[in-house]
Amino acid sequence: MRLKLSKIGNSVGLVLPKEARDRMKIGSGDVVYLTETPDGYRLTPYDPDFAAQMDAARKIMKKRRTTLRELAK
Repeated sequence: MRLKLSKIGNSVGLVLPKEARDRMKIGSGDVVYLTETPDGYRLTPYDPDFAAQMDAARKIMKKRRTTLRELAK
């Protein structure tokens, strides 16, 4: 899909087509994240830092499952 950059005030903006916004489940006012990948750039509505934190939390919860169950009682 080819997109064109447009001047918006003193900035440059990118207008996403409705189909792309619908697939990403984003709308006006939502935040998206641009991350660099080996193939170029990736635009996503998901925070990559939060995803890394959740992966670390899942590992800890799996390792300490018994302890966490006891604490939950």
